[in-house]
Amino acid sequence: MTIDQIILFTLFGAVFGMLLWGRFRYDLVAFAALMIGVVLGVVPTKDAFSGFGHPATLVVALVLIVSAGLVRSGAVYLITRTLVDTTRGLGGHIALMGGIGGVLSAFMNNVAALALLMPVDIQTARKASRAPGLSLMPLSFATILGGMATLIGTPPNIIIATIREESLGEPFKMFDFAPVGGITAIAGLAFVALIGWRLIPSKADSTNTADEFASYIAELTVPEDSKHIGKTVAELDEVAEKNDVAILGLIRDGKRLRGLSKTRTLKAADALVIEASPEALDEFRAALSLDFADERREELLRADGAGLNVIEIVVTDGSRLNGRTAQAVGMSWRRRAILMGISREGRAIKSQIRQTPLKPGDILLVLLPDGTEADATDWLGCLPLADRGLSVTQDNKVWVAIGLFAAAVIAASLGWIYLPIALGIVVIGFVLLKIIPIREVYDHIEWPVVVLLGSMIPLGAALETSGGTELIADGLIDLTTGLPAWAILTVLMIVTMTLSDVLNNTATTIVAAPIGIQMAQSLGVNPDPFLMAVAVAASSAFLTPIGHKNNTLILGPGGYSFGDYWRMGLPLEILVVGVSIPAILVFWPL
Repeated sequence: MTIDQIILFTLFGAVFGMLLWGRFRYDLVAFAALMIGVVLGVVPTKDAFSGFGHPATLVVALVLIVSAGLVRSGAVYLITRTLVDTTRGLGGHIALMGGIGGVLSAFMNNVAALALLMPVDIQTARKASRAPGLSLMPLSFATILGGMATLIGTPPNIIIATIREESLGEPFKMFDFAPVGGITAIAGLAFVALIGWRLIPSKADSTNTADEFASYIAELTVPEDSKHIGKTVAELDEVAEKNDVAILGLIRDGKRLRGLSKTRTLKAADALVIEASPEALDEFRAALSLDFADERREELLRADGAGLNVIEIVVTDGSRLNGRTAQAVGMSWRRRAILMGISREGRAIKSQIRQTPLKPGDILLVLLPDGTEADATDWLGCLPLADRGLSVTQDNKVWVAIGLFAAAVIAASLGWIYLPIALGIVVIGFVLLKIIPIREVYDHIEWPVVVLLGSMIPLGAALETSGGTELIADGLIDLTTGLPAWAILTVLMIVTMTLSDVLNNTATTIVAAPIGIQMAQSLGVNPDPFLMAVAVAASSAFLTPIGHKNNTLILGPGGYSFGDYWRMGLPLEILVVGVSIPAILVFWPL
């Protein structure tokens, strides 16, 4: 093993370890590794930033903008609103929403597809008086599966196509993934709709009514003129029970009082820490004439002359709030919004809510002026959980947007135009037609993913150039000596799938794809089956909430815990391997 290989293996080991730890965001970890690689001389200086101009990076960014344009045109919303029926049974609803999600995620970013459909699914669950947890995991899995069917459906496919171009001279085309990815997706969707949802833990159904799908830890303060000053906390229990509220503690002078708080005497400006649903929270506040935790901000809001509204939003991986507190972000003074409560996997949050670092999947209850909901949600980088009441915003441009996108897909599929160029033309068209305002174009790009790709691609190339991928490939072949090529293909797929369950699928693909090519060359067989196996496996992250962003997004809204995913995810991953390996051997022979 050479010095360069040792350094690169150490760097990749450190990257994977840091990604598993989760203390620092993946883009910072990858970029830091790239800089270290350049300084140590294992990545040539002239290639340091080549990943940022790489076709895979550009396509991922352009797909996100195109996805936003399809949503803004009203095209996608029109489809979902036309087909969704709240009277449909749970199995039928899961099948329909999964089908819609699968088709949408084949042609738009699968995270964007879930972001669009999740509020619809939750609202449907509320109207049908059932727990959203029964349908959100199937929806997440369906949008992940659908992305396997086309080149632009998921970043791993885009990366695989460009790596094939660099290594073998020609990229995969738009629908080259469809025979294997499409069949696998259909089989997976059938499993999810018919069997999989029945495997979700029964505790996801513990909230029998949709209005109670989330309990919040919130703070309500005692006003200066309150008639309850001088009473003990225990004297409020009767009102609390009547309004289905649990009083958890008392905060005084910014500090949580230790021990039993039931015997404490209330003083002005004390804050009651309570657990309640959004409706119960407001009823309890009104019954006792209490204030929100930030009563001065509430007065300022009301002074504007506008009404107030309460919304529920979920923190995403790319949110401003991820890893930060509402106070640190300036949520109150920047967006005139009050954080009223936090729901995190049903666990009580002991510290003050505005000083609690937030995590992806947390559901927030936010008070803000009427008409500012969309702007505040977008600024925070969160997703709304209620029906957003959207209309077809550009109804006269729906078919123009669909036609422009379809023309680009067809042209790229037939080889008439290079895919990044085709998508770039669509973006220009959306801007000129005012489907997407030019000032918002860059807002739709997920910059951490761009930085991750731009950083990992030069590192992956350096690993391949140094002979590191050949070393790994030879090691895997040695471990599988005597097995037929299809069995070795299966081993590669299982290893890739396992990595994808705990690591970012983009990073997994960048490492696994060159290894697959090297394994095929060592065996003297066609490398395409190995690339297809890596593509499907990298997208099959169903065991944990951290393997794919979609699984993280549903964690809080669905009321799931970390260990809930494998119940449906493990048989689904086994099914994916069982279906995709024969399909690969048929459509991409060794």
